[in-house]
Amino acid sequence: MTTVTRDIDAPAHQVFAVLADGWTYASWVVGASRIRHVDASFPEPGSAIHHSVGTWPALIDDTTTVLACEPGRRLELRVRAWPLGEGNVALVLRDLGSSTTVEMEEYTVSGPARLIPKPAEALGLKARNREALRRLAYLAEGRSR
Repeated sequence: MTTVTRDIDAPAHQVFAVLADGWTYASWVVGASRIRHVDASFPEPGSAIHHSVGTWPALIDDTTTVLACEPGRRLELRVRAWPLGEGNVALVLRDLGSSTTVEMEEYTVSGPARLIPKPAEALGLKARNREALRRLAYLAEGRSR
């Protein structure tokens, strides 16, 4: 499991508002290029974001499904990026009043990506997820102004 953490200068409810708006997913998730559809019940467990991964003309249509949700506190997702595989991502928010600490954990659960040596996988995931949290911070902090 790979974990990254970032302090965001916005209250937890505003950070979670970005996470709960499936249409912003491609704005903060590195690799997601467009959103095709967001289930009306998102972010309830079982709901999904239908997105594309990659860049044109090599786009792959896939989905991200909610595994668990505690509004304002936690969002767990099953992310698909076939043909590479699937992973689980947990975003945990610690409310500090006017700011929030966000912890993002990710690990591969299926597909060829499981064959990547764990140290190499961790390097790639840490870099990607640091950037994802940086983008999430921009969106949440922009909403708090």
